[in-house]
Amino acid sequence: MDYFQLLPEGCVSDILSFTSPKDVAISSATSWGFNSAAESDVIWDKFLPDDYEDVVSRYVSPWIFPSKKELYFSLCDSPVLMDGGKLSFSLEKKTGKKCFMISARELAISWGVDTPWYWEWISHPDSRFSEVAHLKAVSWLDIRGTIGTEMLSKRTKYGVYLVFKLVEGHEGLEIANAFVRFVNRVSDQEAEGRASIVSLVEKKFRSRKRNVKRPQKRFDGWMEIELGNFFNDSGEDGDIEARLMEITRLHGKGGLIVQGIEFRPE
Repeated sequence: MDYFQLLPEGCVSDILSFTSPKDVAISSATSWGFNSAAESDVIWDKFLPDDYEDVVSRYVSPWIFPSKKELYFSLCDSPVLMDGGKLSFSLEKKTGKKCFMISARELAISWGVDTPWYWEWISHPDSRFSEVAHLKAVSWLDIRGTIGTEMLSKRTKYGVYLVFKLVEGHEGLEIANAFVRFVNRVSDQEAEGRASIVSLVEKKFRSRKRNVKRPQKRFDGWMEIELGNFFNDSGEDGDIEARLMEITRLHGKGGLIVQGIEFRPE
């Protein structure tokens, strides 16, 4: 006998609200007593971010959903553009934590503005943004992305990832440095001193460097490489900056397509 069927729906809703989205989905599938309560807007409102109404108001295209549950799962499955297409926003399905990707146009890319012989701005059929940055040829590679910690989920560890593709004939992207820093607390020099070594190239190569981070393929067909991670405590630490750079080996670099930098809960 399913004893949860004997409880008032409001009581069941209260119980479910102290769990997680994953737990609610499992419970509704295994207990008839949870079915109707699991559809309640009261429950799913607690799983949505506190500022979700503000976020929704900044969408490029307005979204209307008949229930908070449908809104929740839509945000998990389909990132939406906001702030004029400068950012994309989604939720991590298991926890409801916020994910953001900064578009390439909003990144600080050295030699990326008004220098089409170094970088060009093109559309890409697989990109969620209207433009991506295509590196044609540079010797000085430096890409930075910044986001305010108040926008992110509190008491959450975040990983930061460059989302990219490589074109045929790419070169000079085997070794680079990457770091993540709190702008108001850690200087550039301090951050560079503990930068990690990354390779944007999947294939193995000879290197004396150990623990080189390598790219991984994403569900959406792009590649990503972790630039670093941090813990967002109360969201009051100002801006967080992620940086990829190779400015010491001044040889040719090219064949990189950048979609953006993603801040994602770990």
